[in-house]
Amino acid sequence: QVQLVESGGGLVQPGGSLRLSCAASGSIFSIYAMGWYRQAPGKQRELVATITSNSSTNYADSVKGRFTISRDNAKNTVYLQMNSLKPEDTAVYYCNVRLKESKWSHVGDYWGQETQVTVSS
Repeated sequence: QVQLVESGGGLVQPGGSLRLSCAASGSIFSIYAMGWYRQAPGKQRELVATITSNSSTNYADSVKGRFTISRDNAKNTVYLQMNSLKPEDTAVYYCNVRLKESKWSHVGDYWGQETQVTVSS
C-alpha cells in the first residue's frame, strides 16, 4: 500500500506565494518521476510541473518562471513552490508519483488526495 499526503494549499492574494508538499509513504521500492497537476472548474486536468529521479524538470508554459518543483529523495517528498500567483492559478492541485512497490512490480502511477489553491483578493 502506498499513500500520498498533500499539504500546503489555501487562499492567497494575487502576487502571493504558496508551497505545496506531497509525501509518499508505505510500500516503496523505488520512486521515479514526481509531478504536480491541476484542474480548474470546467477544465481538464493539466500538467503543472514534473521532476525526474535525476532532478530534470519540466514546466507548463503558464507557470514557467513563477513555480519551482523540487524533491527530497530521503523523505520521498515532492514540493511545488508557487510565487507570483495569479487568479488563473486557482485550481485543485494533485501530486503524481511514479514508483515501484517492489523489485518485481511494474512502475505504477499514484495520485495524492488533492489540495485546493485559491488565488483571490
